[in-house]
Amino acid sequence: MSRRHIQPVEPSAWRFWWLSLLLFSLGTLLVGRLVLIQAIDKDHGAGFLKKQGAMRAVRLAEIPAYRGLITDRRGSPLAVSTPVVSLWANPQHLSGSDRLEELANALGSARDTLEAKLARYADKQFMYLARSQTPDQARRVLDLGIVGVRSQREYRRFYPAGEVTSQVVGLTNTDERGVSGLEKHLDTELFGRAGKKRYLKDLHGDAIRDIGVVAEARHGTEIALSIDLRLQTLQHRELQRAMVETGAQAGAAVTIDAWTGEILAMTNHPASNPNSRADFNPEAARNRVMTDAIEPGSTVKPLLLVAALEGGAFTIDTLIDTSPGRMQVNGKMLSDPRNYGEISVSRVIEKSSQVGVTKISQAVGHESLLDVYRRFGFGAKSAVGFPGERSGLVPNREHWADIEKATLAFGYGLTTTPLQLAQAYAVFANQGLRVPLTLLKRSTNEPLHSERVVAPDIAEQVLTVLERVTGEHGTGRRARVAGFSVGGKTGTVHKVGAQGYIDDQYLALFVGIAPMNEPRYVTAIVVDQPVGDDYGGGAAAAPIYARITEGVLRLRNATPRIEVSSEIRLASLGAEQ
Repeated sequence: MSRRHIQPVEPSAWRFWWLSLLLFSLGTLLVGRLVLIQAIDKDHGAGFLKKQGAMRAVRLAEIPAYRGLITDRRGSPLAVSTPVVSLWANPQHLSGSDRLEELANALGSARDTLEAKLARYADKQFMYLARSQTPDQARRVLDLGIVGVRSQREYRRFYPAGEVTSQVVGLTNTDERGVSGLEKHLDTELFGRAGKKRYLKDLHGDAIRDIGVVAEARHGTEIALSIDLRLQTLQHRELQRAMVETGAQAGAAVTIDAWTGEILAMTNHPASNPNSRADFNPEAARNRVMTDAIEPGSTVKPLLLVAALEGGAFTIDTLIDTSPGRMQVNGKMLSDPRNYGEISVSRVIEKSSQVGVTKISQAVGHESLLDVYRRFGFGAKSAVGFPGERSGLVPNREHWADIEKATLAFGYGLTTTPLQLAQAYAVFANQGLRVPLTLLKRSTNEPLHSERVVAPDIAEQVLTVLERVTGEHGTGRRARVAGFSVGGKTGTVHKVGAQGYIDDQYLALFVGIAPMNEPRYVTAIVVDQPVGDDYGGGAAAAPIYARITEGVLRLRNATPRIEVSSEIRLASLGAEQ
């Protein structure tokens, strides 16, 4: 049987070229597609893929900004922001965890409380576990390694001076926003603006690395107050001491520099520690110097003296007959402790004679007195802008009874704040000029926009009388300071209750100026409801003034007394004119 010889088939040339072309085309399409996806097509290519990847792995985080530092005029810190750690979690990741008992114990909470909180936030993706923890406290929780528990850095406000400056500086909330005092008033300047950064997260949501800053954090502005912490501490200590000695329920004190309008110290009782929110008492957070509108009593009698001197009918040596030591107005008997007889206008103020003051006010007229009150700042808020500051009340009515006109000169029927009283006396210390008050430190080259309130010679005469009030025959003898000459005026007013004035409850006041040879520092004291027989301004408030002013003059390097009498100063002033 013969074999057939099979010849191999030779591939044709065209088949080879067609196959080569096909493979080359496929390769070209593949490369082109890759280029299209990775470099050209932004909607469905590289941009789309990057966007999808970023949605799953890239997150924005906040860069915390700290709140601005508050210092006293010498740079001592009064409010600082310290780093803290807040713990948070995604409730949907944490719910059902078998380590809730362990987590609750580390947080200092009960498991039931934690589970109830998780249930409330079950439909959320964020929940705080604990705010403002110290790094050590937060580390004890984070070291447990519980999946879903995370941390973020924040800042918490701390007040180094504690209760000494609490009512002035104020408070912030947990979000570092001011809610009272200067923290609230200056919140815009103090509050920082947080920045933003991008970071990569892993499958569990933990940050792997930062990949860029979107916006830099802007920290709050540092602010220097006019307060001198040394004087503030001294004033706080003496006010607390006085509350124990007098048995009073509350008190307030303020010291200002009449030349610059700066408030050097401002304290109140009761007070509380702003660093301990657990026992926070709103009553103790009240800045009574600015928020309490009180009847000022005899402390406004020097302003009646201004009205009398401006009218031209009186001098400080004009004689007033106060015999027999009492007089009746609209059926109400006004009386002095004893019959002073015929005494000078100056002695009327020194002795705080009700009869003498009534006769002067009848001659001057209530319209002139009201004008003086308003010029000296009563009935209007100061320039400080403190939250909750009261304007007080200067009455404005068409018809006045004679007794209302008389009591207006006694400091009844109108209301002022302790700050307004200090501001009024600062006019006398500043040669008749009123400088806007401030709680911010003023630079030495800052222009002062003062206002002429009273003529310099009248201001000088009032100073002479105020100095005599603290002399041997005045009601303010206990306000004197060894080595310095001081002046001021006492005041004692009945407190007002639901049924009118209360017979056995008083406010004791003293407002003083020092040193009289170079008048500059004004301090106002209010003692609310002192007990016992020493309830008057001369007995309860004047000694507090003396102790505070001694420290003020020492710390401010005031010039001690020189042996030049008030009469010589007045004669010298007259010679110059």
